Amino acid sequence: MITIFTDKVNITVKSGSGGNGCVSFRREKYIPNGGPDGGDGGDGGNIIFIADNSVNSLIDFRYKKNFVAKSGENGGKKNCNGKNAEDLIIKIPVGTIIREVSTNKIMADMSFVGKKKIIAKGGKGGNGNQHYATSRRQAPRYAEHGSEPQEFNLILELKLIADVGLVGLPNAGKSTLLSMVTNAKPKIADYQFTTLSPNLGVVRSKYKDFVMADIPGLIEGASNGLGLGHEFLRHIERTKLLLHVVDADCIDGTNPIDNIKKINNELFLFNSDLKNKKQIIVANKIDLPQAQENISDLKKFCAKNNYDLFLISAASNLGLTELINFTAQCIDKNFEPITFEEDYAETPTVKNKFVIEKTAPGYYKISGKAIEKMMGYTNLDTERGLNFFQKYMRENGVIDLLKENGLSEGDTINILDYEFEYFE
Repeated sequence: MITIFTDKVNITVKSGSGGNGCVSFRREKYIPNGGPDGGDGGDGGNIIFIADNSVNSLIDFRYKKNFVAKSGENGGKKNCNGKNAEDLIIKIPVGTIIREVSTNKIMADMSFVGKKKIIAKGGKGGNGNQHYATSRRQAPRYAEHGSEPQEFNLILELKLIADVGLVGLPNAGKSTLLSMVTNAKPKIADYQFTTLSPNLGVVRSKYKDFVMADIPGLIEGASNGLGLGHEFLRHIERTKLLLHVVDADCIDGTNPIDNIKKINNELFLFNSDLKNKKQIIVANKIDLPQAQENISDLKKFCAKNNYDLFLISAASNLGLTELINFTAQCIDKNFEPITFEEDYAETPTVKNKFVIEKTAPGYYKISGKAIEKMMGYTNLDTERGLNFFQKYMRENGVIDLLKENGLSEGDTINILDYEFEYFE
């Protein structure tokens, strides 16, 4: 059975609409003039993401890509409010970053277990007509519509939470090192790309326990798509330091120093900030004959470039205790948890936004929350209320907008259940 490690997916989420408020009037025997009793609509469900350590891959999102929360119920008669919809909870691995596709900005960095983030807010339920009764307008025939839902196209990108990342060319011995110092069981063989997905293990030391990740092997030219490319390099961005494992024996005729430079070049092409991440050079397979001839040059190179150097043989457990203790001390002294800035900002809601539809020649229908709300508290049966309505239409640019859409004298304007004939 082949297990596919999935660490980047695209999905769509949509919250629930708010329920509409109800227009209703109390009508009971022996109770004249009962008044409005329309209930409020229920709130739509939110889309909520939770970082859960029981999930370690995004593979489930390869098969289910659309997530829609339920809408709130409409309000009812006799002041009965609609039921709020349940939130839709989506569990994702710890370390996942949520990006909005069109801006590529980060909406959430799910960097610790239990972190909860509302990504798409459910629409608010609309008020029933009971809210719009006044001493002057005791029978409002208006109720508020529920708010629209939010919909987003998202990128889910998993960046594993590990303290230490193992990098190096294929066959440098990274998987062997991981298997010797942790309880991880990576597949090990003498050919390129044995490791096809990141492996994690917990390292125990007398100073500090930490998580180590074996990142699949890079080769020269990865930045141009060769080998495994940069497929898994996102997982080293959270690591606090890197163990750069190099084959000191180089039976293939290459040079260890050249190999270090090749890998670092690919790392820095992927993310120039990696130049600032602490890197420890780990010369592996030093028990092999050719390795002894390369150690002297390696020591000079590391001293010149301010790298710490450790000589080990992962297969025979030589030098591993010293390496692990030093690594644990480095982590304990110098590093804070690595998180990514959440830089996504919602577009502010535009107030007094009106929608005008020309539904027939000389007939215009106006909708929009601002004008509908105004209609709810304005008594058009009085001269004062009618004057206020006309002033509102002029000062808020509704008349100008109608004229831009072709309004002329004698045309009919419809707002909710009211119709007006327009004259200059």
